[in-house]
Amino acid sequence: MSEPGSLPEAGPGAEGRFPAPRLTVSGAPKEGLRERKKRRTRRAIQGIALDLFEKQGFDATTVEQIAEAAEISPSTFFNYFPSKEDVVTFDEYDPVLFEVLHSRPVDESPIDKVRYVMLHAAVPLMERDRDLVLKRTRIAFGEPGLRARLWQETDAGLELLAQALAGPGHDPDDFELRVAVRVIESVAFEAMLEWARRDGKPSLRRLVERAFDFAEAGLREVRPD
Repeated sequence: MSEPGSLPEAGPGAEGRFPAPRLTVSGAPKEGLRERKKRRTRRAIQGIALDLFEKQGFDATTVEQIAEAAEISPSTFFNYFPSKEDVVTFDEYDPVLFEVLHSRPVDESPIDKVRYVMLHAAVPLMERDRDLVLKRTRIAFGEPGLRARLWQETDAGLELLAQALAGPGHDPDDFELRVAVRVIESVAFEAMLEWARRDGKPSLRRLVERAFDFAEAGLREVRPD
Protein backbone atom coordinates (compact mmCIF):
# COMPACT_ATOMS: atom_id res chain seq x y z
CA MET A 1 0.00 0.00 0.00
CA SER A 2 1.13 3.55 -0.60
CA GLU A 3 1.99 5.85 2.27
CA PRO A 4 -0.33 8.73 3.29
CA GLY A 5 -0.01 11.58 0.82
CA SER A 6 1.57 9.37 -1.83
CA LEU A 7 0.14 8.42 -5.20
CA PRO A 8 -2.86 6.09 -4.93
CA GLU A 9 -2.55 2.39 -5.52
CA ALA A 10 -4.39 0.93 -8.50
CA GLY A 11 -7.49 -0.85 -7.38
CA PRO A 12 -8.70 -4.31 -8.37
CA GLY A 13 -8.78 -4.80 -12.10
CA ALA A 14 -6.03 -2.27 -12.80
CA GLU A 15 -5.12 -2.55 -16.43
CA GLY A 16 -2.09 -4.44 -17.67
CA ARG A 17 -2.01 -2.32 -20.79
CA PHE A 18 -3.76 1.00 -21.35
CA PRO A 19 -7.54 1.27 -21.74
CA ALA A 20 -8.89 3.66 -24.34
CA PRO A 21 -10.95 6.30 -22.52
CA ARG A 22 -14.48 6.88 -23.78
CA LEU A 23 -14.29 9.95 -25.98
CA THR A 24 -16.47 12.36 -27.82
CA VAL A 25 -15.51 13.49 -31.32
CA SER A 26 -14.28 16.72 -29.77
CA GLY A 27 -11.69 14.68 -27.88
CA ALA A 28 -13.08 15.39 -24.42
CA PRO A 29 -12.78 12.29 -22.22
CA LYS A 30 -15.97 10.95 -20.67
CA GLU A 31 -14.56 9.32 -17.56
CA GLY A 32 -15.78 8.43 -14.13
CA LEU A 33 -13.97 9.44 -10.95
CA ARG A 34 -12.01 6.19 -10.77
CA GLU A 35 -10.78 6.52 -14.36
CA ARG A 36 -9.74 10.13 -13.80
CA LYS A 37 -7.76 9.14 -10.70
CA LYS A 38 -6.00 6.38 -12.64
CA ARG A 39 -5.16 8.75 -15.46
CA ARG A 40 -3.76 11.37 -13.07
CA THR A 41 -1.72 8.73 -11.25
CA ARG A 42 -0.33 7.34 -14.50
CA ARG A 43 0.68 10.80 -15.68
CA ALA A 44 2.30 11.57 -12.32
CA ILE A 45 4.34 8.35 -12.42
CA GLN A 46 5.35 9.06 -16.00
CA GLY A 47 6.48 12.59 -15.18
CA ILE A 48 8.56 11.42 -12.22
CA ALA A 49 10.13 8.62 -14.27
CA LEU A 50 11.02 10.91 -17.18
CA ASP A 51 12.73 13.34 -14.80
CA LEU A 52 14.81 10.47 -13.42
CA PHE A 53 15.67 9.23 -16.91
CA GLU A 54 16.94 12.69 -17.84
CA LYS A 55 18.98 13.04 -14.65
CA GLN A 56 20.38 9.53 -14.33
CA GLY A 57 20.01 8.00 -17.78
CA PHE A 58 17.43 5.46 -18.89
CA ASP A 59 19.52 2.34 -18.27
CA ALA A 60 20.74 3.54 -14.88
CA THR A 61 17.24 4.17 -13.57
CA THR A 62 15.40 1.22 -12.05
CA VAL A 63 11.72 0.60 -11.53
CA GLU A 64 12.44 0.51 -7.80
CA GLN A 65 13.89 4.03 -7.97
CA ILE A 66 10.87 5.29 -9.89
CA ALA A 67 8.51 3.68 -7.39
CA GLU A 68 10.39 5.17 -4.45
CA ALA A 69 10.34 8.67 -5.98
CA ALA A 70 6.61 8.33 -6.73
CA GLU A 71 5.91 6.92 -3.26
CA ILE A 72 4.30 3.77 -4.60
CA SER A 73 5.26 0.11 -4.54
CA PRO A 74 6.99 -1.51 -7.55
CA SER A 75 3.92 -3.70 -8.00
CA THR A 76 1.78 -0.56 -8.33
CA PHE A 77 4.17 0.74 -10.98
CA PHE A 78 3.51 -2.42 -13.02
CA ASN A 79 -0.24 -1.93 -12.63
CA TYR A 80 0.16 1.27 -14.63
CA PHE A 81 3.08 0.44 -16.94
CA PRO A 82 3.98 -3.07 -18.13
CA SER A 83 7.65 -2.12 -18.41
CA LYS A 84 10.10 0.74 -17.97
CA GLU A 85 10.08 1.24 -21.75
CA ASP A 86 6.33 1.83 -21.72
CA VAL A 87 6.83 4.87 -19.49
CA VAL A 88 8.58 6.58 -22.41
CA THR A 89 6.49 5.34 -25.32
CA PHE A 90 3.04 5.71 -23.76
CA ASP A 91 0.70 8.58 -24.49
CA GLU A 92 -3.07 9.02 -24.35
CA TYR A 93 -3.52 10.48 -27.80
CA ASP A 94 -4.44 7.58 -30.10
CA PRO A 95 -8.09 7.18 -28.98
CA VAL A 96 -8.68 10.89 -29.54
CA LEU A 97 -6.92 10.95 -32.90
CA PHE A 98 -8.70 7.89 -34.25
CA GLU A 99 -12.10 9.16 -33.13
CA VAL A 100 -11.52 12.43 -34.96
CA LEU A 101 -10.25 10.48 -37.98
CA HIS A 102 -13.41 8.36 -38.07
CA SER A 103 -15.51 11.53 -37.99
CA ARG A 104 -14.13 12.79 -41.32
CA PRO A 105 -16.11 12.54 -44.59
CA VAL A 106 -15.86 9.15 -46.29
CA ASP A 107 -14.85 10.67 -49.64
CA GLU A 108 -12.07 12.85 -48.19
CA SER A 109 -8.58 11.91 -49.37
CA PRO A 110 -6.30 10.10 -46.89
CA ILE A 111 -3.83 12.97 -46.71
CA ASP A 112 -6.60 15.52 -46.08
CA LYS A 113 -8.05 13.34 -43.31
CA VAL A 114 -4.73 12.95 -41.53
CA ARG A 115 -3.84 16.60 -42.04
CA TYR A 116 -7.11 17.59 -40.34
CA VAL A 117 -6.45 15.21 -37.45
CA MET A 118 -2.91 16.51 -36.99
CA LEU A 119 -3.90 20.18 -37.02
CA HIS A 120 -7.13 19.94 -35.03
CA ALA A 121 -6.34 17.14 -32.57
CA ALA A 122 -2.66 16.10 -32.44
CA VAL A 123 -1.12 19.58 -32.45
CA PRO A 124 -3.33 20.94 -29.63
CA LEU A 125 -2.65 17.84 -27.52
CA MET A 126 1.11 17.96 -28.02
CA GLU A 127 1.25 21.69 -27.41
CA ARG A 128 -0.78 21.21 -24.24
CA ASP A 129 1.71 18.58 -23.06
CA ARG A 130 4.73 20.32 -24.59
CA ASP A 131 7.31 19.58 -21.88
CA LEU A 132 6.20 15.96 -21.50
CA VAL A 133 6.30 15.30 -25.25
CA LEU A 134 9.73 16.88 -25.62
CA LYS A 135 11.13 14.82 -22.74
CA ARG A 136 9.70 11.60 -24.13
CA THR A 137 11.11 12.31 -27.58
CA ARG A 138 14.59 13.22 -26.31
CA ILE A 139 14.79 10.10 -24.18
CA ALA A 140 13.34 7.78 -26.82
CA PHE A 141 15.73 8.87 -29.56
CA GLY A 142 18.71 8.90 -27.22
CA GLU A 143 18.38 5.17 -26.52
CA PRO A 144 18.86 2.60 -29.33
CA GLY A 145 16.55 0.08 -27.66
CA LEU A 146 13.78 2.63 -27.31
CA ARG A 147 14.19 3.76 -30.92
CA ALA A 148 13.69 0.16 -32.03
CA ARG A 149 10.62 -0.10 -29.82
CA LEU A 150 9.18 3.08 -31.37
CA TRP A 151 9.59 1.69 -34.88
CA GLN A 152 7.79 -1.50 -33.85
CA GLU A 153 4.92 0.50 -32.43
CA THR A 154 4.88 2.70 -35.52
CA ASP A 155 4.43 -0.35 -37.75
CA ALA A 156 1.51 -1.51 -35.62
CA GLY A 157 0.01 1.98 -35.78
CA LEU A 158 0.32 2.03 -39.56
CA GLU A 159 -1.87 -1.06 -39.82
CA LEU A 160 -4.56 0.61 -37.71
CA LEU A 161 -4.27 3.79 -39.77
CA ALA A 162 -4.67 1.85 -43.02
CA GLN A 163 -7.81 0.17 -41.66
CA ALA A 164 -9.23 3.52 -40.57
CA LEU A 165 -8.49 5.22 -43.89
CA ALA A 166 -9.81 2.31 -45.97
CA GLY A 167 -13.21 2.51 -44.34
CA PRO A 168 -16.02 -0.06 -44.49
CA GLY A 169 -16.00 -2.31 -47.52
CA HIS A 170 -12.49 -1.34 -48.66
CA ASP A 171 -9.26 -3.30 -48.48
CA PRO A 172 -6.75 -1.89 -45.93
CA ASP A 173 -4.08 -3.94 -47.69
CA ASP A 174 -4.56 -2.01 -50.94
CA PHE A 175 -1.09 -1.28 -52.33
CA GLU A 176 -1.60 2.40 -53.09
CA LEU A 177 -3.28 2.96 -49.74
CA ARG A 178 -0.35 1.32 -47.93
CA VAL A 179 2.09 3.53 -49.81
CA ALA A 180 0.02 6.60 -48.95
CA VAL A 181 -0.15 5.61 -45.28
CA ARG A 182 3.64 5.19 -45.11
CA VAL A 183 4.23 8.58 -46.67
CA ILE A 184 1.58 10.34 -44.57
CA GLU A 185 2.95 8.83 -41.36
CA SER A 186 6.46 9.95 -42.30
CA VAL A 187 5.24 13.47 -43.03
CA ALA A 188 3.54 13.75 -39.64
CA PHE A 189 6.43 12.07 -37.82
CA GLU A 190 9.11 14.29 -39.34
CA ALA A 191 7.18 17.44 -38.46
CA MET A 192 6.92 16.31 -34.84
CA LEU A 193 10.57 15.22 -34.77
CA GLU A 194 11.76 18.54 -36.16
CA TRP A 195 9.74 20.30 -33.47
CA ALA A 196 11.46 18.18 -30.82
CA ARG A 197 14.94 18.60 -32.33
CA ARG A 198 14.50 22.36 -32.05
CA ASP A 199 13.30 22.02 -28.45
CA GLY A 200 9.74 23.03 -29.26
CA LYS A 201 10.69 26.56 -30.24
CA PRO A 202 9.17 26.62 -33.74
CA SER A 203 5.41 26.50 -34.15
CA LEU A 204 4.36 22.85 -34.37
CA ARG A 205 1.29 23.85 -36.36
CA ARG A 206 3.42 25.62 -38.95
CA LEU A 207 5.80 22.66 -39.21
CA VAL A 208 2.88 20.31 -39.75
CA GLU A 209 1.36 22.58 -42.40
CA ARG A 210 4.72 22.95 -44.13
CA ALA A 211 5.32 19.18 -44.17
CA PHE A 212 1.85 18.38 -45.49
CA ASP A 213 2.03 21.14 -48.11
CA PHE A 214 5.25 19.60 -49.36
CA ALA A 215 3.77 16.10 -49.70
CA GLU A 216 0.20 16.97 -50.62
CA ALA A 217 0.51 17.44 -54.38
CA GLY A 218 1.70 13.89 -54.98
CA LEU A 219 -0.82 12.21 -52.67
CA ARG A 220 -4.03 14.15 -53.22
CA GLU A 221 -5.37 11.81 -55.89
CA VAL A 222 -4.85 8.63 -53.87
CA ARG A 223 -8.16 6.92 -53.08
CA PRO A 224 -8.61 3.37 -51.79
CA ASP A 225 -10.27 1.13 -54.41
